[in-house]
Amino acid sequence: MKLLVTGGAGFIGSNFIHYWLKHYPEDSIVNLDKLTYAGHLSSLKDVSENSRYKFVKGDICSQKLTDSLMVDVDTVVHFAAESHVDRSILHPSEFVRSNVLGTQVLLESALKNKVKRFHLISTDEVFGSLPLNSRTKFSESTPYDPKSPYSASKSAADHLVRAYFHTFGLPITITNCSNNFGPYQNPEKFIPRMITNLILNQKIPIYGDGKNVRDWLYVEDHCWAIDLIVHNGRPGQTYCIGGQKKEFSNFEIAQKIIKLMGMDKSMLEFVADRPSHDRRYAVNWSKVHRELGWSPAKNFDDRLKSTVEWYSNNKWWWMPLKKQAESIYRK
Repeated sequence: MKLLVTGGAGFIGSNFIHYWLKHYPEDSIVNLDKLTYAGHLSSLKDVSENSRYKFVKGDICSQKLTDSLMVDVDTVVHFAAESHVDRSILHPSEFVRSNVLGTQVLLESALKNKVKRFHLISTDEVFGSLPLNSRTKFSESTPYDPKSPYSASKSAADHLVRAYFHTFGLPITITNCSNNFGPYQNPEKFIPRMITNLILNQKIPIYGDGKNVRDWLYVEDHCWAIDLIVHNGRPGQTYCIGGQKKEFSNFEIAQKIIKLMGMDKSMLEFVADRPSHDRRYAVNWSKVHRELGWSPAKNFDDRLKSTVEWYSNNKWWWMPLKKQAESIYRK
């Protein structure tokens, strides 16, 4: 199988490339990435010389480029997206261009080249927010209710992908995943920001009251889910992918990280909340479990411990990114 992976130098994309090359030694991958602030070739340093892997620097909004790269491609796995909520508040137009226009350009190329599967990586944030004191979870039937320019642009991409299935018969699948964490995640994101701050003996900033709840999905578990869906998922279907069986607030996760790193609560600092900060995400992943047998391989605490260890042992990767990551919060 030949795959085109967009955004493969980003966090989830780079982990997916590592996963796929390891598990499918007969397959080849073309990685198309623009290398914006979120794309880092250092994340793929150990596969850069692999004969089954090719990197192409380019923009998914270029129809000419995407047409040429999709010749003889069997499967497209589309990760490329602007994905940081705080950045979307500062620069909404960049999110519309990449997440909406870029997806439409890729769909056109996939249609022309008769791609056998087009898989979109989306987010549970398209569903909006859940009440804190509720047992309700997002599912494939939850109405869309995006609250930020980021989630609105991803909502539009989801609808476009489905439209190409219904209108043109393009065999698509979508995953709406919860918040991912793990190796190679930019230190501007919540969990790696906390870990790297503590490594540098800096306080952890907590938005608002710290009671916001997120459903955390370990990135390797997500890659396995994509694998199952690409091979056996039903065309035209959406699958929600979540990680936790027990929910934790941002404050509770900060406490867990502090404990893992041998520090105390004096390293916590509450800061002003961001606009339209969703209170709770929780994902019902029973459909992908029922149809394809997927479930998280390990519990959250084990995955969090391994993530802390990865950042502690790989300063070479995140230290060059840390200054730029923190600059977004000063704007």
